[in-house]
Amino acid sequence: MDDRTRVVPPSNAPAAPMTRPAGASAKAMSRRRRFPTVYYLRRYARWRIPRFGFDATDGGAGTDGGIARNAASLDAIELMPRYGVDDGSCHMETELFGRRYSAPFGVAPMGMPGIVWPGAEKYLAQAAQRARVPYTAGTVASSTVEELAALAGDMLWFQLYRIAHEDHRYGFDLVKRAQAAGAHALVITMDVPLRTKRPREVRRGLVLPFRLDARTVIDVLSHPAWLVAYREHGLARFANYTGYVDNPTPERVAAFSQRSDQVGGGSFSWDEVKRYRDLWRGPVVLKGIMHPQDAAKAVSLGIDGIQVSNHGGRQVEGLPASIDVLPAIVAEVGDKATVLFDSGVRSGLDIVRALALGAKAAFAGKAFLYGLGALGGEGADYVIELFREEVRDTMRQVGINSITQARSIELRHPGAWRF
Repeated sequence: MDDRTRVVPPSNAPAAPMTRPAGASAKAMSRRRRFPTVYYLRRYARWRIPRFGFDATDGGAGTDGGIARNAASLDAIELMPRYGVDDGSCHMETELFGRRYSAPFGVAPMGMPGIVWPGAEKYLAQAAQRARVPYTAGTVASSTVEELAALAGDMLWFQLYRIAHEDHRYGFDLVKRAQAAGAHALVITMDVPLRTKRPREVRRGLVLPFRLDARTVIDVLSHPAWLVAYREHGLARFANYTGYVDNPTPERVAAFSQRSDQVGGGSFSWDEVKRYRDLWRGPVVLKGIMHPQDAAKAVSLGIDGIQVSNHGGRQVEGLPASIDVLPAIVAEVGDKATVLFDSGVRSGLDIVRALALGAKAAFAGKAFLYGLGALGGEGADYVIELFREEVRDTMRQVGINSITQARSIELRHPGAWRF
């Protein structure tokens, strides 16, 4: 399959300025010329990281049709500019669940990002804290929630997969640990009743616990930058599970994870959602909601936020694009809950598109991993910098000066789903 058919590049993403900003170093300007958008980070990451790492983050379900649909639907949204109203200011601060953030975007939860770049979670948590944007630590991470809390601080959110055996003993304990560590919001992932096949991962023989067989050793040795990061941070592992396993070797922890999937995995029931809602002292978000009636049911149970997401096209490629169902969910619950957007975000323009359709913030995953793959530990900060610049440029170009004005943007959204 041709590379361009898998991920549609943000062809109309705002261009980087060619003049040197005040205080910008020659290195920074050189980097900006090489990587003016996330699309160019992706191209370089593909060359710089092992093939199994790239396919683990870049691929989706089936033939990557869901990924392409997310991108195409975002690109189809047209924003009508208004002129004579720009006063030169740009205020992109936003409030989510009673906490102020510097920008209307955050880092989405990701499963085992250390496969793509060893130490990924730590770099992402630190970058989010520096930039004052939300960072969602995943259940399946190579660092514990306590370790990530020490780095992300008050920017930390925690994502939970269903671990239901022994009447949710381990799931409840993970939530209590996240609460004690200081996570602000609990994000419950609803859209993974089972982990579906991702053909590009299958082709690479990607399994967990990660094993360096002969083929992967050759792959790693041909990517020295990744190898250096691996020597510093080690292999991807199920760090949050180690406390639940006697003699927690990688094999034993992986076995626990597999048993969790087989015995206690699946999609949360509404009764279980209510139990976690009652347990968590703070805002609770349901991630993976695509139907307005499901959003309404969640709100009736006291859920505070809805994260509209098709899992980035990584579960079933035949689902609607997330952006196409966003307006209907906003219409259903937007005055009762905080609606967030996820899946396919590649640029600040995409973020503004989601805001114009009623989301309070947008979350990205792949974009940050491309940044890490291309630039190592500095990549997460660089993607945040790109997003900030592109959000600013788009806002001023269409004639708004603050995030609160985004809903006033006139637009055409031909792909909107009709319920």
